[in-house]
Amino acid sequence: MEDCLFKGEFTEKDVRNLNPLVLAFIGDAVYEVFVRTYLVDKNRDMVVHKLHVKAIKFVKAHSQSEIVKELFSKLSEDELYFFKRGRNAKSGTVPKNADVQDYRFATGFETLIGYLYLTKKCDRLDYLLKIIVDIKENKNL
Repeated sequence: MEDCLFKGEFTEKDVRNLNPLVLAFIGDAVYEVFVRTYLVDKNRDMVVHKLHVKAIKFVKAHSQSEIVKELFSKLSEDELYFFKRGRNAKSGTVPKNADVQDYRFATGFETLIGYLYLTKKCDRLDYLLKIIVDIKENKNL
């Protein structure tokens, strides 16, 4: 894939200088693609509407908030730092169907995912995503 259009390289310093809401913007997209890919893999014959309904259960603010609370004990200092930056960022809006605390925790979760993705910590990201799948399969968050 040498001709890939995206050749962005982000150092740890670059990522630390990004607004946490920018990291959440990236993290939201990465997590959404992961969830959709996971659901299609596990439900190959399911219609799109049902896949969408299942995806919502993974990506809604309350679910992300519960997931990140389960992950706390597994996060490194750097990962907690980025989570807290995202959680404490002032976005100016809260979706009508989300509790403010859940929304902030979800933003922190997405910031963490964005940080891991942009710094190419793929093994760590994979590890946490596998834990998330285990959490979702063992609990109905």
